[in-house]
Formats: sequence, C-alpha cells, structure tokens
Amino acid sequence: MQFRDLQTQYLNLSSEIDSAVKRVLDSGVFIGGSEVKTIEEELAEYVGVKHCITCGNGTDALQLALLAWGIGEGDAVLVPDFTFFSSGEVVSAVGATPVFIDIDENTFNVDPSQIELAVNLAKESGLKPRVLVAVDLFGLPAEYEQIQRICKENGLLVLEDGAQGFGGSIKGRKACSFGDISTTSFFPAKPLGCYGDGGAVFTNNNEWASLIRSLAVHGKGETKYDNVRIGMNSRLDAMQAAILQIKLKVFKEYEVAEVNERAKWYDEMLAETDLRLPRAPTDFISSWAQYTIMLPDRLDRAKIQSLLRQSDIPSMVYYQRPMHEQKAFFGKSLVVGGCPKTKKACETVLSLPMGPYLDKTQCDIVCDALQNILILD
Repeated sequence: MQFRDLQTQYLNLSSEIDSAVKRVLDSGVFIGGSEVKTIEEELAEYVGVKHCITCGNGTDALQLALLAWGIGEGDAVLVPDFTFFSSGEVVSAVGATPVFIDIDENTFNVDPSQIELAVNLAKESGLKPRVLVAVDLFGLPAEYEQIQRICKENGLLVLEDGAQGFGGSIKGRKACSFGDISTTSFFPAKPLGCYGDGGAVFTNNNEWASLIRSLAVHGKGETKYDNVRIGMNSRLDAMQAAILQIKLKVFKEYEVAEVNERAKWYDEMLAETDLRLPRAPTDFISSWAQYTIMLPDRLDRAKIQSLLRQSDIPSMVYYQRPMHEQKAFFGKSLVVGGCPKTKKACETVLSLPMGPYLDKTQCDIVCDALQNILILD
C-alpha cells in the first residue's frame, strides 16, 4: 500500500501523459511556450481569477508574492504555527519577521481570533504588520470570511498558501482565489501534482501579476535581457505544464469527488472509535491532501506507527514540531501565547493513506488495523 498512490494514477493516464511528453519533445520548446501559456489559462479559469503565473515550486510562489509587495526588514508577517516550514521560511528569506499564531484545533488552520493579538505583539515589538499567510492545511481552505474581515480592519494583506488546498472550496468558490495573492504547489504528492517541481501564483491585480512575471525571470523588463529589478529564476518547464494539462482535466472531472468519497469511508469506519477525525465545516469542501486524525493522549504514536507498518500500512506525522520551535527561527521570530493547540496537534496527529486511487479494500485494511490496535491498547 502506498501513502498516496501516484503509480495507479499514471497507469490510468499513461497514454495521454506519454503523448503529451512526446508532444513537448517533438516541439523542441522546453521552457515557456504554448504549453505553459495553456496551463496558466486553464488554472486561472478553474480557480476563477484573472491571472495565473506559474513558477518553479510552491516556496518560490510564496516568496514572489512577498517580493511583489515589497515585504522586508522591519515588517511582520503572521504565519500559522502549525504548517510546513516554507510558509515561514519565505518570510525570513525576504528579511521580514514571522509572527507565529495558533490554530483552530477543529480544522488545523489559523485561528482568526489570534490575528489581532499578533498584530498588537508585532507593533509592541517595533514591527509593522503587513501580511497574514493563511495556509489551507491538509486540503481544507481556511476560514476566509473571518480572516478577510479582520485583516481588512487591521490593514493586512492576505497571502493564501494553497499548496495543500488546491481543489478545495467554500460555497463553491475555489481555493487559491481568497487571498489578495494566492499560491499553490505542484509537488507530485499534492492534490494536483506534476512529475517534478512546480508552483503557481494567482491574483486579480494586474499590477502585481505583471511584477511577479518580471520577478520570476530575473527581474526582466521588456525582454529577459532587459533587467529592471533584482528577481529570481523560477519557471515551470513545458514538460510539467503539458503533464499538468492532462492531470487537471481528471482532477476536475472526478479526482476531487473521489477523494471526498474516501474521506467518507474513513469517517464511517472510524466513527465509533475515540480517534478525533478531521471535519470540513458546512459549505466547505476539502481536497484532502491528507486525512489527518488526532490520537487520544493514552496512545503512543510511535508504537501505533510501528504496528501499522507490520501490516504494511504507511503513515506520516505532519508536523512533529511547532514552527516557533524550529531552530532556524530562534531569535528571529515572535510567537503569540505559546500556541498550545499547535503543540497538542504536533504531539497527537497522524496522517493515514489517502488519495483518489485508494480503494475500498485498502481503506478497510487501514481501519481494521487501527481498530484492532485501539482494542488491544
């Protein structure tokens, strides 16, 4: 059993993907060109925004957004304490200070009630609060109705980190459309993944879109040899763009629906246990990048994982350590109130095999194994 089955997906799509790869090889155009232009148009249409700018990876996408806004030294950027390292890494990379805030334990996403506390802490520390990075963790969009209102009241821009949330939605509105600028990642194991690295930036702002296109290609002006600002080198190549065209089609047609069906299987089979199961709020749809449970305090997570491995069942821990406890941020960040909910999540979360190609038999095996472990413990 695979944690996320990419092989079955390829086998199902192999003829189309192989043809797309050959098309690129035959064209001789490997950087830019029509393949990249087409996928940018398709992604923008799917998300429902004016502009999509593809780039090298999801981390670059976040950094490009911060660079476009001129974020730097003396600025504070609010970041959830429970997320992947890159969400805060890019803040330090541009010279700003990350301010880590706690999560809502029911969604694993940022707790909107913590935003104003973080703004006040940043100001008391002599920093200018500029941005909130709202992460759509494990596939579920953050609580944007509250987030947008509070950020507007406090003069904050919203940067939606949709690396895990692409395909999710709130009341029919797609993830990666909620931020002033939004980003995603096409890392292979993401809800929509390519066969290498890739990322994208989304916005409705014409000026920011133009600036991000420049920054992504060495700060280019009229041409790439007319350099008008310091930028970076971050591009999605034509091969990945062609592959994403194939994968986006089935992602829209059935993969999001299928992965939500798998989540229901888990919900039903684990409902009678004392495991804390993930829940999508009313009117929210998750793309289920992960199906992440919380173990009761009485259980030893390492032991649980070991017993699952004995049945050839993979599991993962996302994430083992709060962001503010990462050595890289020592003396270079602020944290609001110690983030106790994040600490609790780090101690108890466990992610189970998930994806649109997980079959019912495999799901049954995972749930039976977990139930047997719980009975014996």
